[in-house]
Amino acid sequence: MKKNIILKATQLFMKLGFKSVTMDDIAKEMGISKKTIYTHFNNKETIIGVVTDHVFEMVCNDIDAICDLGQNPIQELYAIKKRVMQYMQKEKASPTYQLQKYYPTIYNNIKQRQFSYMQQCVVKNLNKGLDQDLYRKNIEVQFVARIYFNGITGIKEESLFPHTLFEGETLYEMYLEYHLRGIVTPKGRNILNQLIQSNLD
Repeated sequence: MKKNIILKATQLFMKLGFKSVTMDDIAKEMGISKKTIYTHFNNKETIIGVVTDHVFEMVCNDIDAICDLGQNPIQELYAIKKRVMQYMQKEKASPTYQLQKYYPTIYNNIKQRQFSYMQQCVVKNLNKGLDQDLYRKNIEVQFVARIYFNGITGIKEESLFPHTLFEGETLYEMYLEYHLRGIVTPKGRNILNQLIQSNLD
């Protein structure tokens, strides 16, 4: 039952936002009493904490699976982008913004975990690119990894990149190209250009 509550709550939060969904909504959608939910979770904030952990773990597992495929690091970043966009398409009510505004403790905790995971993931990608002569030898790996994280989280800021001007997938696509063009070698640029072209076809 607890697992089912988490899955249904995840669905509702992604579709309607963390602020809008109530315990009554979750109970009604599941056809159970609110009391049943309270036997597993103390309050709504507890459910939100569990749901954000659940989504974070799912995304990390998917990214790990992509990294295990043995693609070159440029292909790898595009494959990750594609998978992340599938998650973002399920977000209909700016859940990240609502989390930041109404549940800052949960937001800050997940952002810190996200940074730790992405830092390790991007450093690995950069080192792979250096080994394969796809990224420039003179890049400072720790700096580039942090700038990447800063940019990828920054483009989600609605005040800086309003949806009326920037569509989600196009924005991510532009940022990824911007990131890669700054670090690729001529060999890497050829692969990047081919990937961009294949995405246009």
